[in-house]
Amino acid sequence: MTEEKALFQVRLEKRRRLEESGIRPYPTRFERDRLAAEITERFDELEREKTLVAVAGRILTIRRMGKASFAHLRDRSGDVQLYFRADILGEAAYEAWKQIEAGDLLGARGVLFRTKSGEISIEVRSFEVLAKSLRPLPEKWHGLTNKETRYRQRYLDLIVNPDVQRAFRTRAAVVRSVRSFLDARGFLEVETPILQPLYGGASARPFVTHHNALNLKLYLRIADELYLKRLIIGGLEKVYEIGKDFRNEGIDRTHNPEFTQLELYEAYADFRDMMRLLEDMLRSIALETLGGTAVSFGGKNADLSRPWKTVSFVDSLSERLGKDVLRAGEEELRAAVRESGGEAPADASRGALLDALFAAWIEPGIEAPTFVVDFPKEISPLAKERHDRPGIVERFEPYLFGMEIGNAFSELNDPIEQRARFESQRLLRGKEREEAQQVDEDFLRALEYGMPPTGGMGVGIDRLSMIFADQPSIRDVLFFPQLRPEGGE
Repeated sequence: MTEEKALFQVRLEKRRRLEESGIRPYPTRFERDRLAAEITERFDELEREKTLVAVAGRILTIRRMGKASFAHLRDRSGDVQLYFRADILGEAAYEAWKQIEAGDLLGARGVLFRTKSGEISIEVRSFEVLAKSLRPLPEKWHGLTNKETRYRQRYLDLIVNPDVQRAFRTRAAVVRSVRSFLDARGFLEVETPILQPLYGGASARPFVTHHNALNLKLYLRIADELYLKRLIIGGLEKVYEIGKDFRNEGIDRTHNPEFTQLELYEAYADFRDMMRLLEDMLRSIALETLGGTAVSFGGKNADLSRPWKTVSFVDSLSERLGKDVLRAGEEELRAAVRESGGEAPADASRGALLDALFAAWIEPGIEAPTFVVDFPKEISPLAKERHDRPGIVERFEPYLFGMEIGNAFSELNDPIEQRARFESQRLLRGKEREEAQQVDEDFLRALEYGMPPTGGMGVGIDRLSMIFADQPSIRDVLFFPQLRPEGGE
């Protein structure tokens, strides 16, 4: 028998003893009236009045000394020490207490006092077993440190690593701040379909599913864009959605196939308005979650009170290449990609080659909060072309701490031009064609009724959460990130 199974059997035996003594190891409820944090804050008052307090949570440590014991209990607000004495509880209750181990959930009632070392404690007058844990917690001093195990068994990670809870509370605060910011500016929060007959609004491979009753092939959405624009056409003027998107792509430090994105659209605005909106929104998030506009991430610092810098996609690449990249031939771009250490397969489009060069040459030098502007039209099928620079669109990508956190356009609202852009995507080759925008006839029909000039923006909630919680990986701000099956199958 393995050590793990042996420990499991020991705990099963202790459960049996509790049941034999008339104690239910999994009762229905417990009436708690205090949290650990409140006990600390109001200790003087509660001790002076000899108030009987009732707490509940998980036992983390136990120190037994014959007829007396100390234990630490953790609830959602923090930890508090419990003190058990046989002469106060009675022999039967104290014998039942001996069946309790670290990891068990307990409810306890008692009065407050300070130990000789000054630690706030509860002298337990009665207790109830609320759930008997059949598996031991990780060893006290080493805890749960293996990253893979922490992600896979997030429930255990949350139990033993308090900082993990703080990261997810910061994430929740970020989402609340985004909502309150947009609601205060007249945006309407909406919901659009996750199951879609066509995928669009981005360039990505979709997940495919099937609806049995309709005998219909469906896709998990890769973006919310085309449905939200339908609402702009319908006259809602300011809309946003915070929801799940799904892209059948690789997994790394900043990518998970299931992710949360904010998308918003504002009629009678353009991409410059979106820049100002994003700057204001991030300042608001920082003030609400951090108490100021100074943000630290990975040992680097940024002040969101300052205007962002701008970098031209086309001009920066042209300067690095030594000629106008919009006029460079595919073979010339392909050679430059290979020279930069990247891959340039024969079926790669001009857009893919330009993206690869930007990632290799320009992105590593972006440090301060930056808007990357002036994207080529060929890699921006939903953005409006600049009237003063043909071949370049009104689009930006915001970078914070060198990480791209979103995408924004002056939205293309000419239905004839939009159809031509969709059709051009059909000419892409290989993998890029699978990721390309589909020809969405219903969206084109909606555009033909007229969409006002519109600014649109998507922002990755997961990446914002990484930054404001100062977490190095997207897996650290997702409760249950996608992982390979256990055993690597």
